[in-house]
Formats: sequence, C-alpha cells, structure tokens
Amino acid sequence: MRTTYMAKPSTVERKWYIIDAAGKTVGRLASEVASILRGKHKPDFTPGVDNGDFVILVNAEKVVFTGKKLQNKIYYTHSLYPGGLKQTTAATMLATKPERVLYNAVKGMLPHNSLGRKQLTKLRVYAGTEHSHAAQNPTVWETK
Repeated sequence: MRTTYMAKPSTVERKWYIIDAAGKTVGRLASEVASILRGKHKPDFTPGVDNGDFVILVNAEKVVFTGKKLQNKIYYTHSLYPGGLKQTTAATMLATKPERVLYNAVKGMLPHNSLGRKQLTKLRVYAGTEHSHAAQNPTVWETK
C-alpha cells in the first residue's frame, strides 16, 4: 500500500524569486505571489506545512488597477479608539504607500491563521527597483 508524501519543515528547500510588478494587475499578481509563498508551485506541496519560497516584489508603484478601482476602492484602518476609523482610496494609497497595496492584496489571499502569518513574512515589497537582497541570488519569476 502506498502512502501520500507529506513534506516536513526540516526537509524544505527555499528559493528566492524576484518579480517585477510594473504594468501588472494587482489581483492577478497577488494571487500568483500568494501561490508561491504557500508553495503550491512545488510537487511536494503540503497544506499544513510552510514549504513556500521567498518573494521580492519590485516596482510596486507602477502596479495597475482595472476599471474604476483607483477611485472607488477604499482601504480601511482603525486606531482601536472610538471614532478612529480611517479611509484611504486606492489612488492615495498608491501615491503615498505603494508597498501596502500589494502587501494587503497578498495578505488577503493567504490563509487567515498562524500559518498564513508565517508565510507572509517571506514577502518583501519595494516601491522602486532597488532592493537589498542581492546576496540571496534571487531568480526572476516569469508571471503568467
């Protein structure tokens, strides 16, 4: 009788990938990045084990929204004080904190538990082309 292979955290080999976000749609890019962070591109994918790879996103400021999302999409934050709800449109967020746009999109596509929070720590987002991970020798990931 054969058994299904289950990856163990000690046997996972991690790679570093770099993705250029210039001209890419936010949701389509975020779903692909979330898949890499979870490890679904590997043949030994195990749902309960963090066997994903590291992802470096560059040019986050040049990402594209479809339709009227740039004006209509609203990001909410709360200070946890009464009346502390703050609203920011996607256009303002993209102009002031472009890293947070992709970070929030990827965060929403990962599992909402401790495993998802651990997988999210492997994501690095940069507004421009410069990043500080040259020592990891990242390979370029070709998006679909």
